Amino acid sequence: MSNNQHFSAKSSESNTQTALRFITCGSVDDGKSTLIGRLLVDTKAVLQDHLAGVQRSGETDLALLTDGLSAEREQGITIDVAYRYFNTEARKFIIGDAPGHEQYTRNMVTAASSADAAVVLVDAIKLDWANPDLQLLPQTRRHSLLVKLLRVPSIVFAINKLDAVADATVAYNNIAGALNKFAKEAGITVTAMVPVSALKGWNVVDKENHGQSSWCGYTGPSLLSILEDLPATPAETEVAFSFPVQWVEKFHDSGVTTQGRRVFWGRVATGSIEPGQTVKVFPSGQTAVVSQVLSATRQPQGKAAGHSAGIVLDREVDVSRGDWLLAAEGSPEGQRQLSTTIAWMDDEPLVAGRLYWALHGHRWVKVKVQRVVHRLNVNTLAEEEATELAPNAIGHVTLALQEPLVTLPFAQSRILGALVLVDTASHKTSGAVLVN
Repeated sequence: MSNNQHFSAKSSESNTQTALRFITCGSVDDGKSTLIGRLLVDTKAVLQDHLAGVQRSGETDLALLTDGLSAEREQGITIDVAYRYFNTEARKFIIGDAPGHEQYTRNMVTAASSADAAVVLVDAIKLDWANPDLQLLPQTRRHSLLVKLLRVPSIVFAINKLDAVADATVAYNNIAGALNKFAKEAGITVTAMVPVSALKGWNVVDKENHGQSSWCGYTGPSLLSILEDLPATPAETEVAFSFPVQWVEKFHDSGVTTQGRRVFWGRVATGSIEPGQTVKVFPSGQTAVVSQVLSATRQPQGKAAGHSAGIVLDREVDVSRGDWLLAAEGSPEGQRQLSTTIAWMDDEPLVAGRLYWALHGHRWVKVKVQRVVHRLNVNTLAEEEATELAPNAIGHVTLALQEPLVTLPFAQSRILGALVLVDTASHKTSGAVLVN
């Protein structure tokens, strides 16, 4: 992508009707919270009384619209992920403000794992912007690589604070060149690159740039226009059917004898389901034929991945919360050992031999850490020898399961390939697990 090349979407080929979940990430004080505040204010998503509550010295502090914790307001930093909702005439958005501090990497990973897109902010005034061979900040590299690792489909680089440099065009071209070089080396596909001033609102919602038709030599769309055209993550309909059972409902007064007397409710994880399909129950291995597929309003209709459903089978089989209904053919087999990538969230380091609870869908199993294989250098994604994972570290770890789980690599399925580790004593979430 050249410095002046901008994003162009073919809406007919991508899902732009669904709400877009995106995060802002990057280094500390790059202006992530301010950018979100600008999006909310300029799209009229903030009430006047809310605006009145975020005044400082007579000026609106846009960052306070998302920094909701008292510690965040006092320190002027983002600690936890703050979600906000807004919409335009074209689309609805769910936006997450991810922390920039290295010590809160776990929170950024949590937000990115379910995002459709990431806006990586780059602060122009922190860089040697006049130098064509400038070096990017480590946290810009780190968050970009994490976004790639977590398979976020669209990555947009927003070069911020260009209003505060002496020559915005030179700064934009040099920083864009450094970002393109880094992205090529790291194998990151850049969806778009855009110059912005979150503080002044230039190129964020509107293309009005203080009377200039092509600020920084950039003639592409505003950041919001880019976001409106990004595709939502497609449902995993190409993978064989899988369905984690969340709730079992019994028909107490049912006199129907051609089907079972229970409805299994949940969300279709992968594939699709129609009456007449044969499914097998995991872990029991029993098979049955689907008699009915119900919507949330109990209307009979087939359901694809991403939609909630109630499934009625043609006979009584033993199914409980936490079990899975799977396609009878083409489904993965249960695994007792997993090679994984873990983003470690606990304050205690991850070491071999420790026991944890693992949550996969709605199924809980005990797992033992067999081996810490490597630690990933999050600035380069290079593998380094390690015997433990410190808080906020990411590494390759082998897990042994007390009972089998039916998984796929995270590269194939963000749902079947993801688990959560929970401390058996404190019940705190300890790690986010991606199956390799």
